[in-house]
Amino acid sequence: MRARTCLLITMSACLLSATGVAKPEYDDFGESASRTEQQKDQATDIASITSDRGIVTRPGRFTIEPSFSHAHSNATQVAVEGYTVIPALLVGLINISEIQRDIFVGALSLKYGFTSRFEAAVRVPYLSIQEDLREREAFEGTPVDTLRESSGEGLGDVELSVRYQLNDGLDGWPYIIGVVRVKTPTGDSPYDVDQKIIEDSGGNPIGIELEERPTGSGFWSFEPGFSFIYPSDPAVLYGSLSYVYTLKDDKGYENGLTVNPGDVIRYGFGMGFAFNERTSFSLGYDHSIIRKTTYERDIDLFGATFDSIQIGSLSFGLSQKISSSTTLSLTVSIGVTENAPNSEITLKLPISL
Repeated sequence: MRARTCLLITMSACLLSATGVAKPEYDDFGESASRTEQQKDQATDIASITSDRGIVTRPGRFTIEPSFSHAHSNATQVAVEGYTVIPALLVGLINISEIQRDIFVGALSLKYGFTSRFEAAVRVPYLSIQEDLREREAFEGTPVDTLRESSGEGLGDVELSVRYQLNDGLDGWPYIIGVVRVKTPTGDSPYDVDQKIIEDSGGNPIGIELEERPTGSGFWSFEPGFSFIYPSDPAVLYGSLSYVYTLKDDKGYENGLTVNPGDVIRYGFGMGFAFNERTSFSLGYDHSIIRKTTYERDIDLFGATFDSIQIGSLSFGLSQKISSSTTLSLTVSIGVTENAPNSEITLKLPISL
């Protein structure tokens, strides 16, 4: 009886193996691969909350990402024209101005993964800008402020980018992604809109006033760089470094002939973690160093300027996975340097097909 029972058990095991039911090693492999892909997707969602730093899109996947952002800036400037008789006495005029600027950007990004390591993307933005300038000459004896308004809207600078994953992120290494981004001068630049020269009481040029706000830079720019993502369950560490090279261009004699915009050094870093399979949080910092713009003809319409401009912002955001192919993320950025926007709110909805 015992031998007959053993024979039945052996035959049953062979039958299950032949029909493909008993294949635990393949099931474990499939579950492991699926789990790895889920971890990569989650790391991408976390790293992309505050900026586009995700891992390369899967091959054959097409992603549509509509987004909307609102940036607000508020600054007060004091201009003094005069001379001091003694340190406590000023002879001349003091001009106090307050500038408020609101920039609304609606954009549509398209991404496609050609291979497991290579993807291409295009981003088309549309801008609406509103700027208010309120100023008063402090020693004119009048409490009346002068208010000037200007606005502008239209297509911004279209961006094209390619990203290539350099490694597999194995043996304790982070995922390293190389990126090249090209920005085209499709928007209206400051040299395309109507402008007039502002002069002081002596007839000397002190600046330029634009009749409407430009929506583009007016220059071609190329931005090579790289980013890294290091999943460390339950946290994800990420960072990026890039250099923006802008081509100089001839903008006419009144604008200094050939204008050479300053190049930009950008870097950023941060971390995020997932509360669960659907909800993620991210905290990061981004900084840009903009070099001084130079001109072929020696002009000084704006007075003395710094050799570089520092723009830094601290960002935090939340991401909620709505479905297996759709994620909603909200980011809030706070400017920590003088030239950065006071605040910026960005809403993104990437949809993968």
